[in-house]
Amino acid sequence: MAAEASTDVDDTPADRRRRKVREAIIDAAETIFATDGEEGISMRRLAEAIDYSPAAIYKYFASKDDLFTAIREMFFERLMARINEAMEEGGGTAQLCARCMRAYIETGMEEPNHYMMAFAPSVTAKPHLHEEKEVAFEAEAALVEMIQQGQAEGNFRAGDPRVFAKSVWASLHGLTQLIVCLDEFPNGIPGSEHVTLDSVIDVHADMIIRGLMN
Repeated sequence: MAAEASTDVDDTPADRRRRKVREAIIDAAETIFATDGEEGISMRRLAEAIDYSPAAIYKYFASKDDLFTAIREMFFERLMARINEAMEEGGGTAQLCARCMRAYIETGMEEPNHYMMAFAPSVTAKPHLHEEKEVAFEAEAALVEMIQQGQAEGNFRAGDPRVFAKSVWASLHGLTQLIVCLDEFPNGIPGSEHVTLDSVIDVHADMIIRGLMN
């Protein structure tokens, strides 16, 4: 923390102004993205939102994909904050895992456009490959650590925790994507009108955890 404070103090007025403008651009982009998705964002629209010229926007982000990278990272920061809150509540490993799984799914439900963009950032670019410095890796590391803890306690079966973590995430991602993409999920089929989303999430998490147990 001390290093960060020192950096702020050493910043020139130009540095602080540049950071402020960059944050304003990202804030405006997130506001537009939350309602209109990727298609709603253009450099001209962003420039109008913060009263700048489109050319000025390009001084901070060379392309829309660069801007989406920043938005994606901020989404993962919010996701990780939710997971950390869930972890801080404590409890047994199984209970902790279930709570974190729900936090993951609910974050996707609350920010559907951001969730979809996080894994397919642009219709014109290749899917994003995360780097170790990104928050997305922190979320996966937390999942691996929880699985290792369950194994150390003798509650989860032996095996490569990283393989288990990939499988758990794939299952969570599948359900979250269904919720985000299908307005009527989990209904839609006659006879399933009584099925609630909460019950599906609870059962899904329980089935994942049972698959990890001895």
